[in-house]
Amino acid sequence: MVDKEKFIEEEALGYNIYIIAKNFPLTEPMRQYVWEKLSKIERFHNHIFTVHVTLEIQKLEHVATIVCHFNTFNVKVEGRSTDMYASIDKAIDRMQMLFRKWKDRIQDYQKKPLEQVDVTVNVYRRPYDELKDINAEIEEISSAWKIGKVISTEKRPLKTLTMEEAVMKLELSGEPFLLFKDEVDVKFKVIYRREDGNYAIVQAE
Repeated sequence: MVDKEKFIEEEALGYNIYIIAKNFPLTEPMRQYVWEKLSKIERFHNHIFTVHVTLEIQKLEHVATIVCHFNTFNVKVEGRSTDMYASIDKAIDRMQMLFRKWKDRIQDYQKKPLEQVDVTVNVYRRPYDELKDINAEIEEISSAWKIGKVISTEKRPLKTLTMEEAVMKLELSGEPFLLFKDEVDVKFKVIYRREDGNYAIVQAE
């Protein structure tokens, strides 16, 4: 059966929202609370495609993870506390802070023609699979560890970015690192977040 109320809400927002609850039943008041909070990001509605919200209880910790999918990048935020409503608030506040910080850059980046090159990615089989292989590895603990075989090769797009855009995408995505092609010197670089919160750049010569 189609949820007409949900359909009307999505039409008003301009994008689809998917909410998943793990380890507890999702109540209607909580679903409505998420919708209400997400309406605060309306200034970016024209650019958002979908929003995925995952609410999970991990022992005593309640975790709210929100991922906004834009045309050329994703924004991922997380909130943790002992109360799910508080965790949702923390995640939304984090997203609002990122949007305020990068508002002008996001709008400029959305208008910029997308430049990218294809890079080859080899997919390796896991060195062990499930419990059977783990037990076999324990029995042969003295044997040398070997990396799995290449099981497929893929082409992935590598975007051309300025340094500021690379920092922005790393902050918004929440990922530990980002591989990109520098728009200025046309070199391949990896930017990653250090333990002290600063960013480091690895450049291929």
